[in-house]
Amino acid sequence: MTRHQGSQEPDSSFARTNSLSRRQFLAGAAALGAVGWTPVFGVTSAAASQTPPNFPASIALYKQAFQNWSGEIMVDDVWTCVPQTSDDVVTVANWALANGYRIRPRGMGHTWTPLTVPAGSSSANVVLVDTTQHLTTVTINGPGSPATVVAQAGVTMDVLLATLEQAGYGLTATPAPGDLTIGGVLAIDGHGTAIPAQGETPVPGHTYGSVSNLIVSLTAVVWDPSSGQYILRTFARSDPATRALLVHIGRTFVTEVTLQVGINTRLRCQSRVDISAATLFAAPGSGGSQTFASFVESAGRVETIWFPFTSNPWLKVWTVSPTKPLSAREVDSPYNYVFSDTIPKVASNLISEIEAGNGAVTPTFGQTQYSIVSAGLVSTDTMDIWGWSKNLLLYIRPTTLRVTANGYAVLTNRGNIQRVVSEFAAYYQSRLAAYQAQGSYPVNGAMEIRVTGLDVPGDVEVPSAGSPQLSALRPRPDHPEWNVAVWLDVLTIPGTPQADQFYCDLETWIFGNYTGSYAAVRPEWSKGWAYTNSATWADPTVLTSTIPNAYRVGQMVGDDWDAAIGALDAYDPHHIFANAFLDTLLP
Repeated sequence: MTRHQGSQEPDSSFARTNSLSRRQFLAGAAALGAVGWTPVFGVTSAAASQTPPNFPASIALYKQAFQNWSGEIMVDDVWTCVPQTSDDVVTVANWALANGYRIRPRGMGHTWTPLTVPAGSSSANVVLVDTTQHLTTVTINGPGSPATVVAQAGVTMDVLLATLEQAGYGLTATPAPGDLTIGGVLAIDGHGTAIPAQGETPVPGHTYGSVSNLIVSLTAVVWDPSSGQYILRTFARSDPATRALLVHIGRTFVTEVTLQVGINTRLRCQSRVDISAATLFAAPGSGGSQTFASFVESAGRVETIWFPFTSNPWLKVWTVSPTKPLSAREVDSPYNYVFSDTIPKVASNLISEIEAGNGAVTPTFGQTQYSIVSAGLVSTDTMDIWGWSKNLLLYIRPTTLRVTANGYAVLTNRGNIQRVVSEFAAYYQSRLAAYQAQGSYPVNGAMEIRVTGLDVPGDVEVPSAGSPQLSALRPRPDHPEWNVAVWLDVLTIPGTPQADQFYCDLETWIFGNYTGSYAAVRPEWSKGWAYTNSATWADPTVLTSTIPNAYRVGQMVGDDWDAAIGALDAYDPHHIFANAFLDTLLP
């Protein structure tokens, strides 16, 4: 495999660093009464020295600080360019090859992982390519069979879904934040929470899997051996070569995508805070009609948010409701849970104490978070809301609490959903108690559970060569009875002592528990995984064996992890679309 001269070798810088910047960020934000997402500053022109050699004069270039969602990955001064067209991206790619640089797509930066740049990495020989300023056109082609939308990589989900709604279209499920670019969502198989409710007839043009499973075609910057340069190439879903690009984890540069879409739906979202975790996560066969799986069966769209050291989770249940129920309040815009957008002073004071090392206030913080939610649902009249899908599926603003999170998809049969969540909740609670007994409080954020369908190629109403090879939601041909994925996430404030050790315990248990004919596990690309006792994305066995094998087992030879790596290498043999972390994960 050929490496270009600017490539970085894998090293321990993948691991999360306990930087002063992170502590200063959290302390300063808590002092303001809210810990939220704010734009990263640009570096002054005085600091912009040693311009990358021979950079195309027609493309804007400046230095900028990069910071990911949780503030755990920071690069103080990385060169960033602003292409105006897809052809500009091609120009930058060929410049990078000729001058020993790597380029990384930059969207909104709402990510936890080192897929853009690793923590502690050098900004030398790297240029970020900002898609959000000009690569933002959206065109709807409908009606059709299917109707489609063409979107450039920098379009945010806010804009995309609003444009679709105006034309009468929508998605069955989508990530809860709207400040994500479609390019970023597709790179990491972004998803929501939805499977068909009992008796529900799927709507043509929709999928219960990831947003990537809606791709009809895409245009990417790829290597052309005949011309000896990078070019734009459009891939149809029917082309077997497309399977590696549908979810590419940052190893290519998609500039434009065509998605199939379906008729928009009205949804009702009911919140409950009165059901105990003991009931909701009861062992299979107990708990009656108020178990997690019972709500999934009846509605298909469920999320639970359980704050540590509290008794009752926040349960959200969405149902397809063409007409407004009498008790529901109609909403005509997203982000209706305003109480979760900012942090009241009582909570920010507790965050400051946790950051100062007083972990013993964590139970109080968990109870405070629960109180804010339960009171906020009443005061904002959002216990029962109804409206177009976008307005109920988007509910996390950029100003919400910045936390770090692990993430895993457990593939299993629909009949095993309650078993999966019951076992997970029991282990999670037992580990919290064990750490508490030692005077340690590594988790201060919520435990979240969602359920989706898989990336079934039959959901696509055009000829398809198959499902995304690197999607966590890829079906297992050897287990056709596995038809759902249960998503498990645990959140905590970055830098919380012993958090990595807790996550390492949890990850070891998850990979060891969900096995055999019962279930299998894949990482959630946008979250944390490959834990050691002191770092994230750092365990060499998980990175080089466990994860690749999760995409090999049960797949056809020539259509698995190794096939995807081979295809991505063929499209980018010089690894200009990579970084030191990806050199290890996708060698």
